[in-house]
Amino acid sequence: MDLVLNVADSYVLSPYVYPASWPEDGALRQILSLLVLTNLGAAVLYLGLGVTNYFLIFDHKLMKHPQFLENQVRREIKYAMSSLPLISIPTVALFFAEVRGFSKLYDNVDDSPLGWPGLLLSMISFLLFTDMCIYWIHRILHHKLIYKLFHKPHHLWKIPSPFASHAFHPVDGFMQGLPYHIYPFLFPLHKVLYLALYVFVNIWTISIHDGDYRVPDALTGAINGSAHHTDHHLFFDYNYGQYFTLWDRLGGSYRHPSALLGKGPHDLIRKLQAEGKLGEGRVTAEGKVNGVARKEE
Repeated sequence: MDLVLNVADSYVLSPYVYPASWPEDGALRQILSLLVLTNLGAAVLYLGLGVTNYFLIFDHKLMKHPQFLENQVRREIKYAMSSLPLISIPTVALFFAEVRGFSKLYDNVDDSPLGWPGLLLSMISFLLFTDMCIYWIHRILHHKLIYKLFHKPHHLWKIPSPFASHAFHPVDGFMQGLPYHIYPFLFPLHKVLYLALYVFVNIWTISIHDGDYRVPDALTGAINGSAHHTDHHLFFDYNYGQYFTLWDRLGGSYRHPSALLGKGPHDLIRKLQAEGKLGEGRVTAEGKVNGVARKEE
């Protein structure tokens, strides 16, 4: 994060915002700057990537699904934008620790004992480490003692849009983002690669909420895509993973996506349209999703 802070200091904050008596390496100034930059960056990534996905990728036919709520997109955005500032507070504490040199982030490839191959290894280990951590954090958030307190708001969106990606309770959002921030305190990571992975994480988080179920057949069983995550929203106890299906398989929570079996949200919409039932405000007379009783949360 110090790369972003340095650019902001050089071109905006030092020339136009802070008085000369406030040194760039002052703790208070760094905390205030990080707070502003983190909130601004989160909003730009969320809204920018969300809008792009919404208009270019998201299938708007999903908005006809009986479980797509009235004014849902507006509600998702409102919830996310109210949560992001609160999520940023503990996040800034971690960014501040990075800036003060407590992490294992490094500037030059030569600083890595493995050189350029180390960058590839770091990227792979980052994905594997965070996927494992998020699986277990996500699963714990589904425990009956804490689910209603923190994670239930995210499951309000049974048929999510891209804007549901960040529509979390602040505690939920911070906990699921924590592995990304812990990694560079445990393992060496290039600063530029860290920023690139941070952007990728946001893109991926939006993509698994966008209803685009296309995944190469050879990767369907390994990649936790939008089809997998949509089933998590619909059926609750399955597909907790972030990128991969590995931990769901090991933890007994893997479910092959219903959308890839001809039993997904699009299939239900087509069925209801054919039966003339679309718009009745219910999924079926029995309260089922394609004949499968949905667990109440």
